[in-house]
Amino acid sequence: MRAGLAAISLSIASMLPAAAHAAPPTDLVLFDGAPRQGVTVSVVAPRTEHVLRGERVDAAIGLRARLSGSAIRLVRSEGPRGSGALTLRWNDIWKSGVRLSGPSFDLRPYLPAGTLAFDLKVDALDKGGILFRVGCGSDCERHVSWVLPGRAAQGKGWQRIVLSMSCFARDGDDFGAVTRPFLLEGTGSGQVAIANVAFAQGGKPNMPCPDWRTVAVTPDTLNESWSTSWWLPRHRQKLEEARQMVAEGRSPQLVFIGDSITQGWEKEGAQVWQQHYARHDALALGFGGDRTENVLWRLRNGEVDGIDPKVAVLLIGTNNTGHRRDFPAITAGGIERNLEELKQRLPRTRILLLAIFPRDAAADGPLRRLNDQVNARLPALADGRRVFFMDVNKAFLEADGSLPASVMPDWLHPNEAGYAIWAKAMQPELDRLMALPRL
Repeated sequence: MRAGLAAISLSIASMLPAAAHAAPPTDLVLFDGAPRQGVTVSVVAPRTEHVLRGERVDAAIGLRARLSGSAIRLVRSEGPRGSGALTLRWNDIWKSGVRLSGPSFDLRPYLPAGTLAFDLKVDALDKGGILFRVGCGSDCERHVSWVLPGRAAQGKGWQRIVLSMSCFARDGDDFGAVTRPFLLEGTGSGQVAIANVAFAQGGKPNMPCPDWRTVAVTPDTLNESWSTSWWLPRHRQKLEEARQMVAEGRSPQLVFIGDSITQGWEKEGAQVWQQHYARHDALALGFGGDRTENVLWRLRNGEVDGIDPKVAVLLIGTNNTGHRRDFPAITAGGIERNLEELKQRLPRTRILLLAIFPRDAAADGPLRRLNDQVNARLPALADGRRVFFMDVNKAFLEADGSLPASVMPDWLHPNEAGYAIWAKAMQPELDRLMALPRL
């Protein structure tokens, strides 16, 4: 692997020149039966937040017009050993939560060896998931997903959760003036209770968390609340699809590998696919929500085994940047690891690596800029023999760099017109690679 990923190093102490010589901090208790003075408790909905002023707060009024059947409710409840707690109940919603916010907290003293600890009781989570967010400055939050552990904790009563603050800290994060220090976020449907939330200067973590420096290159399934029911079945379906094609003498000559944008060839792009790629017995290996580590898991678990395509098209990375805000070098490192795996498993296949597609409506949108920074690193991964790089992004954009909703209605996923643009822009290079003699 190139030096780009290795050069990223986490040194929390180096972020703390001012705090390094400060007096030992006391624990910062945000909620201990009741919120500490100055801390506000609120329930989070997709577009709104509602302050808890009495015994309960219901976000249903703000949801009914747009999300019929969805509900979010936060109530005061009884916690462990008779203390006060907060119970969040949500139903059929992509974002809910209970947030603790305040005027401004300096969390830097808690970073070197500190922990975030709280009591948690999972009443129902078989159709949902939770994650924990910690503020790291203005417009900055880092999170730890807890979908599978949360489901395993269902019905087991109160548990004390202790997470290292290193789970939430990356190089360059400030943590000096945090107004939104903690959020428990829920997706899907579920009910959990939380109590006794505090940051401590020490403590022994009892729950692991992914290493942000290596997660993009560590093979893993997609463990989101909305993906666990279909992701592995789709993987098995794709294995069978390829096996059946080979058995019929139609071994795929063209393979597309990626996330929901690639999966869209089976939906919005189906007609364009039929027109351009069906003649190559093409295979679409796109999985909504996938990040580089999820593609790596699929490759290591058989998705290209037993086939020998002429060309594989790889488009991945927008969920690394969008979901975790991975640093450009981290995402590029994950893409490079996918290329290495493909070259090993498909030794006679040429790989067309595409630049991550544009997102955000405006050219200066934060996710657009982040994707552009990743894309700037990708040409160096092409060798002109096995791997070829292509950037078709300008084909989607207006002259001023804006991304029209007529091509990508949500400024991320192409519609049928967008897939036609993609195919047209890529076709000359794809035709050239398909016509080359086999390696």
